[in-house]
Amino acid sequence: MATYKNPFLDFDPSKFFDLNRLTDFQKAFGEFKLPSADFEGVVTAQRRNVEAIVAANQLAVEGYQAVARRQAEIIRQSLEETSSIVTELLTPGTPEDKVAKQAALVKNSFEKASANLKELSELVAKSNTEAAEVLSKRVKESIEELQGILSKLTVKKA
Repeated sequence: MATYKNPFLDFDPSKFFDLNRLTDFQKAFGEFKLPSADFEGVVTAQRRNVEAIVAANQLAVEGYQAVARRQAEIIRQSLEETSSIVTELLTPGTPEDKVAKQAALVKNSFEKASANLKELSELVAKSNTEAAEVLSKRVKESIEELQGILSKLTVKKA
């Protein structure tokens, strides 16, 4: 019966690395100069990125809160108007008068709904634009900071 031997169990890393060759490698490549990064600048830039995201989120939340408040106002106004419309429709009159009133009320309701929808859309667009401007400004600043960091890289001996 043949026995199988696992080649990974007999692995000897010293066979791959000759310490004399390693010091030769260090000597040969010791002349190369490596840039040193401004890690503090990178951390500061990332902190500013996070601050910009937080500010944009805050603007978005405030915008959506304004939209929600306006929606609540619209609903309240609609309920008040509905009770007056029902009262108006229940008043006695000729069928022609009632049809004319209903047509006027439908037209009025449609115009108000369109105006309210436009107003809410503008509120959302304004909120999104403000948040996007904060992020866009930060992206531009971040690129400028990165260019500054890269231009300040100093070359040091390894």
